[in-house]
Formats: sequence, structure tokens, C-alpha cells
Amino acid sequence: MDSASNDLLVSSPSAAAVVGMASGGARKNPTLICTPIMADSVDRMVILMAEAKSMGADVVEIRLDSLKDFNPNSDIKTLILHSPLPTLFTYRPMWEGGQYNGDEKPRLDALRLAMELGADYIDVELKVALEFNELLRGNKPGKCKLIVSSHNYENTPSVEELGNLVARIQAAGADIVKIATTALDISDVARIFQITVHSQVPIIGLVMGERGLISRILCAKFGGYLTFGTLESGVVSAPGQPTIKDLLDLYNFRQIGPDTKVFGIIGKPVGHSKSPVLYNEAFKSVGFNGVYVHLLVDDIARFLQTYSSTDFAGFSCTIPHKEDAVKCCDEVHPVAKSIGAANCIIRRQNDGKLFGYNTDYVGAISAIEDGLRASQNVSNTVGSPLAGKLFIVIGAGGAGKALAYGAKEKGARVVIANRTYERAKVLADIIGGDAISLADLENFHPEDGMILANTTSIGMQPKVDETPVSKNALRSYSLVFDAVYTPKITRLLREAEESGAKIVTGLEMFIGQAYEQFERFTELPAPKELFQKIMSKY
Repeated sequence: MDSASNDLLVSSPSAAAVVGMASGGARKNPTLICTPIMADSVDRMVILMAEAKSMGADVVEIRLDSLKDFNPNSDIKTLILHSPLPTLFTYRPMWEGGQYNGDEKPRLDALRLAMELGADYIDVELKVALEFNELLRGNKPGKCKLIVSSHNYENTPSVEELGNLVARIQAAGADIVKIATTALDISDVARIFQITVHSQVPIIGLVMGERGLISRILCAKFGGYLTFGTLESGVVSAPGQPTIKDLLDLYNFRQIGPDTKVFGIIGKPVGHSKSPVLYNEAFKSVGFNGVYVHLLVDDIARFLQTYSSTDFAGFSCTIPHKEDAVKCCDEVHPVAKSIGAANCIIRRQNDGKLFGYNTDYVGAISAIEDGLRASQNVSNTVGSPLAGKLFIVIGAGGAGKALAYGAKEKGARVVIANRTYERAKVLADIIGGDAISLADLENFHPEDGMILANTTSIGMQPKVDETPVSKNALRSYSLVFDAVYTPKITRLLREAEESGAKIVTGLEMFIGQAYEQFERFTELPAPKELFQKIMSKY
């Protein structure tokens, strides 16, 4: 379990065999998937345990504190008898984040009973572990493993403090150490990875909350004993737990090994992103040994400094980090430099240097060109259909810069519209275009047949009723593009289509920019038909 990495700052030992992994195939890690079973009756728990097995779980965690009427002797016997999987019994008190609110003695007696009746694992909190051991008087059944757990709902302590905590848990008689902390920043998770990698005893190290999600997936890479996967989304026993289905089908959890390369989407918000669906499916289809995760990042510079090993091999960047990404790279592609925004970062494997690219503009501009050609029935042979067109870009952030740059390069006349006129003016001056405020866009129609491109997050889930311009103003446009792709048809696009404009969805830009990123991540040709097929579901 110690082979994952010597430190997060050093690479894994055997990163040579990155390609050639059979898709599917044997498990690449021994990390167990444990499903929390929470229900108010034993009968319901028995049904849920069968469901967990059918979905691919390895272990069930029976949360005794969720039962309404609990008769220890008969209920524990029934649960063990009817469980199709190894059992872990937890009877979590309120003072450790659970539901049990009674005396300690009956709670610990119930756990001891579960142990005697054949449970495979028992979870006891560090605060009462010594007391529990005294209760056993050395009569611990050989097959039952004792998990001693500590939950911190406030933060993630320093590596030194975590090391001391592990030592205290071991001294309390643990067969398996369990530490759950809370991520205030995604960089906190690195400390838990470090403790996991260096642990000499079986360890469950998880970080709660959305910023801690990677701890629940990459524990398979760094040697964690188990992770939790729920039966359905939202029904969790701790904040941030993924579903079993996502662990197995989205993240290909069984295929993550010590030498698996890590990629991800850096953003805030980021949970809506479909990038993990696209890249993980594509990695699997070509046999590339990588995993692609959601990365909720507050400070991109801190993130890149913390995860500086070549194991963290490449990233996509989205709002609001595209411009800061340029400043964090050792080298930036000339196009990304001109645009002032990078949506793709590659970490060079031989020296760990960061390279920034911009694939946004290619994806968006080619999607818009294809849309114009389709509406004009023009073949590819002519020059760009954007040449000479008046091209209005809403937004002056990273994506706005990319589209303005791309449209200008194709010979369009560009106008930047932004909430704050000053920002629009700065970008317009850089690329040689005009600027107006978003408010003035309502009455801006110097000519018909203009093109409109929204590059802001206006209209993105959950605020699907918002739109950057009124329906009335859309009559002057022949084509309207929206970079937002959740939902696929935004209010802006729906109203544009009703006004007679050709529409191009953000999904088409998303797929277009993903081709180049995939090739930079893997050094393999992008499976374009597969990308189209995966995204057609959305």
C-alpha cells in the first residue's frame, strides 16, 4: 500500500506503462467500496444491502443510529444473516456527527454484540476506544477488524498533527485507522494523501465536503483501505460522498492504480461540468491509464503549487480561473498569450514544468463557422464565413477574450459588450475592436445579420431563467451562440431561435475544445465519434 508515491511532490515510481491498460479488466487497487446503509427499519436495511451488492459494493456500513426501534440481539443477528456482503457496524453518536442520543453503555454493548455475532468490521470513535477495549477484556473475535475513527467537521489539521492523530488511533488498539477531516480548500486534501501514502497500517483517510471529493476517488491511487459510495445521490452519511455508480462508471474506480495519471477540471463552480464524463469514457475506450476529476479550486496558484507532482498531469480550466492560469504557467502558447487566457494546462513529465494552451477559441469559432455554413448552404471550400461580419461578444473574461481573438483572426469586425464598460474597452483596444456596455446592447443594431456570442455564465444552471439580452433585441442577429452548455438550450438560445436566428450551442464548443485537450493530455488521437456520442446524451 506504500507504493503510491513517496510524497505528493514526487512522481509515482512506474509511470512508464501509461498506455496499454485494457479497458475494464482486472482491478488495479485493493481499495474497497463501502456503502452506508441508513434506514429506519431492519427490513428496509435488508433491501438496501441487496441493492448495494447488485450495484458493485464490497462492504456495507450498517448505521445502527438510523434505526427507529432497535432491538440489539435480534436485529443484529437478522442483519448479519441477511447481508450479502461483509458488514461494518457503526452506531454513531450525536457528538461525532451521528444520530444516536443516549447513554454510552448500551451503545458500546451493541457494538460488542455485533462483534460477537460475526460482524466483519466495527467502527468505534477514538474518544471511547479505550473504554470499548476494556469492555472486550481481550475477547476480540479474530475475524472482526476494529476501525477506530476520528471525525473533524471544522478543518484539516497539519501533517504533523495528523501524524500524531494516527499514532493515538493506533495506540487505542485500531486494526484500521480512520480519519475524516473537512476541506476548507482543495489543497487540504494533499495532507491526507501524504498521511495515507506513508501509513504503515491500513488507513481510511477521507476529506468531507465538495472540496474534498478527490480524497474519495484518489484514495485508490494512494493506498486507502476503503471509500464510501452511496446508493443514490444526495442520500449521504457524510458530506461529499459520491454514488457507487459514479465511482464505478464515471471515475472507473477499479482501474485507478498507483501509476494512474490524474487530470481534472479546475473551476468554481465546477460540479455541473460534464468534462469528467467525456474524458473518463474516452480514456477507458483507448486504454489510457488516467482519471479525470472535478476540482473545486478557490486559488489556482496554491492548487498548482500543492499538487506539483507529475502524477497530476494536466488540467482543463474554466470560470473564473482562465486568466490566472496564464500567470501560473512556466510557458504559454503564443495564442493563449495573445488572448490572455488558458483553458488547458499540461505538466511536462520529464521536468514538471507547466505549459498553458487555449483550445477554447478553436472549438467555439469552428462551431460558429459550421453553423453559418449550414444556414447559408456554403461548402467548406470558401474562406471563413465570418469574414466581414459584425461579431458581438458578451463578456470580457477568458472565454470572451478567446472568441474575440478568434473572430478577429477570421476577419470579423468585433464589438465587446460587458457589464462594466471599462473592461470591454480594455479588451476591444487589445484586439482592435469596439466596446459597449451590456445595457447599451439592447438598442444596438447598426445592421442586420450580426452574430452574437455569449461567453458569460448568465443563464447557466441553476439560474436558467436569466438571459443577457431581451428577446426583442435578438431580431438583428443571423446567428446566436451561447458558451453555456448546462442547460444545452439556454433561454438566450430558445428566444434567438424563436426570433429566426440560427443557434449554436455551447455543447458544440465544448466538444470542439475537448478534442485538442484530449490529444494534449494523452498524446493520442481524439476519438471524435465517441465524443459526439457521449455528449449527444445531454
